[in-house]
Amino acid sequence: MTSVLLVDDHELIRNGLAAVLDLEPDLDVVATAATVAEALAAFAELRPDVVVADLQLPDGTGLDVVRAVRRASDATGVVVLTMHSGDDQIFAAMEAGASGFVGKDAPAQEVVRTARHAAVSPRSFVCSGLAQAVVRRSAGSTRLSDREHDVLLLLADGLGTAAIAERLYMSESTAKSHIGHIYQKLGATNRAQALVTAMRIGLLSSVRPADPAGAR
Repeated sequence: MTSVLLVDDHELIRNGLAAVLDLEPDLDVVATAATVAEALAAFAELRPDVVVADLQLPDGTGLDVVRAVRRASDATGVVVLTMHSGDDQIFAAMEAGASGFVGKDAPAQEVVRTARHAAVSPRSFVCSGLAQAVVRRSAGSTRLSDREHDVLLLLADGLGTAAIAERLYMSESTAKSHIGHIYQKLGATNRAQALVTAMRIGLLSSVRPADPAGAR
């Protein structure tokens, strides 16, 4: 049986979530709390296997709960539950040491699954939107100049260095320099890697096969 502490300042949500979790044969809600202070007192007394904490609390945040629990125990699972499930909140929860992150608009069974994961793997992080958040963060940190983006689009069209230089009215050495900067920013060593990465992070929507005659 996995013991669970629920932390949320809305009584209706606390009671509703407790009812959902208590329906599961392997989960047992041993206490509820409405504030950070109440949560930490209950944790110190009961040492539950999993803490499920709302992000917004009257005297702090769910991240305060995560950090305090993590300082006290590496074996306790901590799940952040919130209505504000943006990328910043996801990464903040992960960096604080949470085991999982669930939006309040998610199905109840996602909370159940995440609580079970937290009990078994408290130091690994799960979130249904994590992959997309990582892609968005990668795209945001990979800033190409307007000229580099023009070159990238022509690379995706299959043009080689000479053809890109001619199309953009620049010297071939300048085109090579732009291509080198693109590879560096995308962490690539060749055209194929650069285009795959660019598509993955949303800088490109499609790629045409390279022209063997023009690609140099």
